[in-house]
Amino acid sequence: MSRVLIIDDEPLMRISVSDALKGEGYEVSEAASGREGLGLAGESGFDVVITDLRLPDIDGIEVLKALRKSSPETMVVLITAFGAVETAVEAMKYGAYDYVTKPFAMDELLIMIKRMLKLKELERENQSLKEQVEGRYNFSGLVGRSEKMNEIFEMIKVISQTDSTVLILGESGTGKEIVAGAIHRNGPRKDGPYIKVSCAAIPETLLEAELFGYDKGAFTGAVKQKKGRFELADKGTIFLDEIGELAPSIQVKLLRVLQEKEFDRLGGTGTVSADVRVICATQRDLKKEVQNGSFREDLYYRLNVVPIALPPLRERKGDIILLANHFLNYYSGLCKKQVKGFSVEAVEALIKYPFPGNVRELEHAVERAVVMGKGEEIQPWDLPEEIGNSNLNDCLKAFQSGQGGYENLTKAMKDFERKYIIKVLEETNGNKTLAARLLGVSRKTLWEKCKLLEIISGE
Repeated sequence: MSRVLIIDDEPLMRISVSDALKGEGYEVSEAASGREGLGLAGESGFDVVITDLRLPDIDGIEVLKALRKSSPETMVVLITAFGAVETAVEAMKYGAYDYVTKPFAMDELLIMIKRMLKLKELERENQSLKEQVEGRYNFSGLVGRSEKMNEIFEMIKVISQTDSTVLILGESGTGKEIVAGAIHRNGPRKDGPYIKVSCAAIPETLLEAELFGYDKGAFTGAVKQKKGRFELADKGTIFLDEIGELAPSIQVKLLRVLQEKEFDRLGGTGTVSADVRVICATQRDLKKEVQNGSFREDLYYRLNVVPIALPPLRERKGDIILLANHFLNYYSGLCKKQVKGFSVEAVEALIKYPFPGNVRELEHAVERAVVMGKGEEIQPWDLPEEIGNSNLNDCLKAFQSGQGGYENLTKAMKDFERKYIIKVLEETNGNKTLAARLLGVSRKTLWEKCKLLEIISGE
């Protein structure tokens, strides 16, 4: 049931409006002054507040301003005398939904309230739908809708509730660190520490001390005791990136930690216990590393309890535009630029490019396009040269070899554009609204393109 607050110092006006609203099924509260009304609004929220412009203490404009700060979702209607219409119109600038002038027909006010609440309901539905769509394709920072990514989402949900060691495999830039963070944030250790270590970034001579710590006097310069990353991660998670870079001597100590949950600091005389969940990642083929003797076989099997293999971006083409739009929204907001989407030509260039740097390369490409772009849509020339020129190179090759019978570059590009739109429409079963979203253009733009390129498609 919708809740309405009436603020008016005239008892007859409050009673008349209140009775009419109650007759329509609304829950109604009344206040005789601005401060009393704000007090009621502070105690319990209202969907709509109807306030007289002139009140005995503070005027309706002040009530409106206070409500916009304390309850921005509440919709406000002002009641004003004919001579104060200009003031009421000014109030619209402060966020009032509408106003009525005395004397007014009660039906006029009731229709206005009904329209306001319907609008509020639609806004809630749209927000809910947006959250559902974002939630469906975005899981703890991981974005994707491909079958492979959905399988990974489900796997993360399951394994995050355990303490099993996880080995994340994948090429550089596929999102291994994001997966590790998602596992930690969605598990029972989420309130504990999350320590990240790049095994490739720390020199071998220092890595042991970083991981396990050292006691005072362990080596020259060790003037006091220092806790290692494992000790700091107690009751939490440690993420060891590029685990394949570990030297054999450190592999032995890591194996002990995994098996016995304990280790020794450098130069220490006592054993340190640590309750730590271990998540590792590597872009190396550890099986081959085991075969050639550079990685311990027993450690490999101890790490490979739950493997997660992240697919490269070229194997999840259907996620490219979803990811691109995700990064576009982020960087356009960060740069405070109004960028609506990608042109059809830019979409095709992104789809065709193999992305050897995977998601990380795509993110940097979109960031560059947002920074360098000057229009409302990202064009191929806004993207890095190796991506933006992919369509141009293909067209030139086709033109030079005589394939496709293109008379000039414009016709070649037009042909590519037509084929790609048809492909997307086929994937969406002719749904232009969904196709436009995937293409990163408005439905109107897609309709105009279809008309121009003589593409026929049903809804």
